[in-house]
Amino acid sequence: AATKLASAEKLMYFCTDQLGLEQDFEQKQMPDGKLPVDGFLLCVDVSRGMNRNFDEQLKFVSNLYNQLAKTKKPVVVVLTKCDEGVERYIRDAHAFALGKKNLQVVETSARSNVNVELAFGTLVQLLDRSRGKAKIVPYFEALKQQSQQIAAAKDKYEWLVSRVVKSHHEAWANASRKMQPAPEFQDYVHLEGTLKAKKLFLQHVQRLKQEHIERRRRAYLALLPQALDALVPDLDEIERLSRAKAEKLLEAKPDFHKWFVVLEETPWDAWAGRADEADAERIPLDLLETPAGERLYEAHVEKLRDERRRAEMRRAFRENLESSPFVTPGKPWEEARSFIMNEDFYQWLEEPVYMDIYGKHQKQLIDRAKEDFQELLLEYSELFYELELDAKPSKEKMAVIQEVLGEEQRFKALQKLQAERDALVLKHVHFVYHPTKETCPSCSACVDARVEQLLAARFARPAERHRRGAAAAVPPDADADRINLVILGKDGLARELANEIRALCTNDDKYVVEGKMYELALRPIEGNVRLPVNAFHTPTFQPHGCLCLYNSKESLSYVVESIEKSREAAAAAGRRDGHPAPLPLALVLVNKRGGGGCGEGGGETLQSLIQQGQQIASKLQCVFLDPASAGVGGYGRNINEKQIGQVLKGLLDAKRNLNLVVGSSCSSSSSSSSSGGFKEPHEAELRVVMCLMCGDPVGADEVLLPILQAQPCRPAPGASGGSS
Repeated sequence: AATKLASAEKLMYFCTDQLGLEQDFEQKQMPDGKLPVDGFLLCVDVSRGMNRNFDEQLKFVSNLYNQLAKTKKPVVVVLTKCDEGVERYIRDAHAFALGKKNLQVVETSARSNVNVELAFGTLVQLLDRSRGKAKIVPYFEALKQQSQQIAAAKDKYEWLVSRVVKSHHEAWANASRKMQPAPEFQDYVHLEGTLKAKKLFLQHVQRLKQEHIERRRRAYLALLPQALDALVPDLDEIERLSRAKAEKLLEAKPDFHKWFVVLEETPWDAWAGRADEADAERIPLDLLETPAGERLYEAHVEKLRDERRRAEMRRAFRENLESSPFVTPGKPWEEARSFIMNEDFYQWLEEPVYMDIYGKHQKQLIDRAKEDFQELLLEYSELFYELELDAKPSKEKMAVIQEVLGEEQRFKALQKLQAERDALVLKHVHFVYHPTKETCPSCSACVDARVEQLLAARFARPAERHRRGAAAAVPPDADADRINLVILGKDGLARELANEIRALCTNDDKYVVEGKMYELALRPIEGNVRLPVNAFHTPTFQPHGCLCLYNSKESLSYVVESIEKSREAAAAAGRRDGHPAPLPLALVLVNKRGGGGCGEGGGETLQSLIQQGQQIASKLQCVFLDPASAGVGGYGRNINEKQIGQVLKGLLDAKRNLNLVVGSSCSSSSSSSSSGGFKEPHEAELRVVMCLMCGDPVGADEVLLPILQAQPCRPAPGASGGSS
């Protein structure tokens, strides 16, 4: 039956989200007259209101209930605002309900969303007796259950956010659309609402941003000591400068922009997008103004002070060695230590450093003492004339030699090296009766041996000259039995492959290619190749080729960008040095770790990566290698041994071809320069006779090289250059 409600000018609205958003929903005015009503929720506010008497409220509620009871409709008493409820008010409300034919009482809190649905469910059960009787749970027990439910839903929702949102650039609209179908998202929004879900999302994005900035900060701080070492290695430049003046000094350095960047907006971590720029690998100069940057700068200055102090200690120690009468040739460190060491030495350097300096000083002393002893033997040549040819001196003769030489200081200097002194005597005997290069006391400095080397180098046979000409066209570091290989990759690919290749090498980094042993030097690069620490070419490493690795679209883009940068740098070096420097390349699609294959889980198929790699290889004009099968590469391998051999063989072939091309062009230019219409001058035969003593200040190089380096000079037919 319809029930007449007096509700003139009242608004009704349907809220599907939460309170406080009434203006977002359609508003309708309740009509006057009779409306169909099935039941009533009689609400009682049990909070402590201002200027409100609860007893009067309860009296009003009692009168209202008397009117509702006449309709014969079910009534449920709902205690609202129980989160701020007064215990006495709650007891009085329960007492009121108990006195009215045991009315059902539900304790609720709309703000905490506790027992709100239970209130309506209880009324529905009274209307439909076929439904099971609703279990009424007290507010505090329901609040505990609600808190546990919300906590569990929050954990699941945060897990969902962390799985879906990987970038701090993600927007809420896009992320919520991705998460909409997930039950974790739906449950949390149902319990806490969209605003709280968005708030947790924004907290996660902010955390990702801070982690990204922190990673970049750590990378900058790790690179800062290298930059300071490269730009200001001299303590005298910066020792007395303030930090502000030190920054000005850094900016004035020629290589400043290789390491640092000056930003228009500071600090760098507050500049939106700075950490994501392509040039973000250079250190922001304002990082030096942070506490961590200042500590690293002070540590750099202190390190230079320590190095200078250690250098002073090394110099003082060497001076102490040179002036000490206790340091004699052959004296062990253990005997000399107590005479030359003091507490200051131990404070700055470890004992092994002093032992190394002492060992080098001893070598100089011993070499000088041996030279002096050799001169002594030459001065007393008459002692050796009485020996028979090929005869070894008897003990008596050795005693006579030692007796005659014993008073000489040059003889006494080798007192602790008696075995070596006796060996020098025997060697001198052999030299007196067999004066050859092998018995010469000067060893490698023998004049005869040096003359033969000079003549052999200048007048080589045609076949030998051709081989030397080809070898001379190659840079000095391009050893035929050595392979310098750059491995270019991203996110650990280069380091992992370098370790795998080293595992296949011998203990001394040797690798067998086509049955021949080669020394293999690897340089893995994973960063910005414009930085000196990631350059392909260094003063101590000149590459013969580059192995480029990728397993995703991002890593392939990194390879292409790095190769282009490297080629730009090589072109600039070629223009400066007068010749190009091509570098053979090989592009390889490698398997990801764990046997998952290439591109799985990232939306990239193996076939698409192969096609992209082939296109890039065609663009770069380099070799492309298909990915290794799991059965050949072995567990955890990025590339198999067969592919490694294929790459190294290709680099060797390219290296040989480059040598032949350079050698041919050199030969062509030389022959063209000598094939003009000029008549050769009359050839004159020149014979050189010279007398040099091994060990003379003027060597064979200074005498012969001006003659041998003359272009028209060549050996006469039938002549045999040599020495006697």
